[in-house]
Amino acid sequence: MTDAMPTFNLKLPPPFEDAVKTMEREIMRFLMRSTGDRDDAMDLFQETWLRAYRAYPTLQSEDGLRPWIFRIASNLCRNRARDRMRRGRVISNESADSESESLEHRGTYHLNGGPEGALHLKRSIARLPGKQGQALMMRKFAGLEYAEIGTALNCSAESARACVYQALKKLRIDE
Repeated sequence: MTDAMPTFNLKLPPPFEDAVKTMEREIMRFLMRSTGDRDDAMDLFQETWLRAYRAYPTLQSEDGLRPWIFRIASNLCRNRARDRMRRGRVISNESADSESESLEHRGTYHLNGGPEGALHLKRSIARLPGKQGQALMMRKFAGLEYAEIGTALNCSAESARACVYQALKKLRIDE
């Protein structure tokens, strides 16, 4: 009789460079949609991969790679938004307020695929509460599954599904 050790089918993460190559475009798209600003997205993109590189040796399996990277990116977006809110309390952003007021007085928006519809959708998503907006973008724009979104946002898959549902419900009301 031989002492057979149980084998586990854990797929080790790919080399870091391969992970970057396979995910860099979708992470950049996610960051662009989250921030709405190319410079901010580029800064957060670099910071995401820097943090991932530093912590990469602790990753145990390839299965958690995608949600793990999205969690890093989403946390950085959340931190950036929080910092901006703090600065916004000190520095009044009158131009943004007057622009949004003038857009509100123009009447209703139609999401017809034109530039105005796209801007309205972008602003509507930006007004969603943190997890709802991020969950919606991860699901609809990045194509993540609810379990992956839950992992990225540090919540359950059911909570991620509820966040997407609530976000869509609020967007429909805004129309």
